[in-house]
Amino acid sequence: MDNNAVKGILVFSGTISLAMGIVGVFVPILPTTPFLLLSAACYTKGSKRFYNGLMGNRFLGDYIRNYQEGNGIARNVKIMTVSLLWITILFSALYVVSNSMISIVLIIIAVCVTAHILSLKTL
Repeated sequence: MDNNAVKGILVFSGTISLAMGIVGVFVPILPTTPFLLLSAACYTKGSKRFYNGLMGNRFLGDYIRNYQEGNGIARNVKIMTVSLLWITILFSALYVVSNSMISIVLIIIAVCVTAHILSLKTL
């Protein structure tokens, strides 16, 4: 496979991953950070322009950089993330899902994600 084709596939994959990460900001079950980190990795090998654009983004750049460097996440991001997570999980478990087992699984996922977020260093 030619080098330009590989780069094209990496840019395409990074863009799909970026879209999933952005959706994950609003859909708590979908993980944001792994998708954003995958986007950065794909763009690193696929396109310096896309990578620099992602890392220079005022909303996502610092978030990705701080996570990659192990600096943690800002307190307000933690509060917002955990709040949105629980609002949407509880709404889904109480009003959207009719199966009690699925509701229990949603609550367990929310507990695990909350524990992970709270375990990260706070900026």
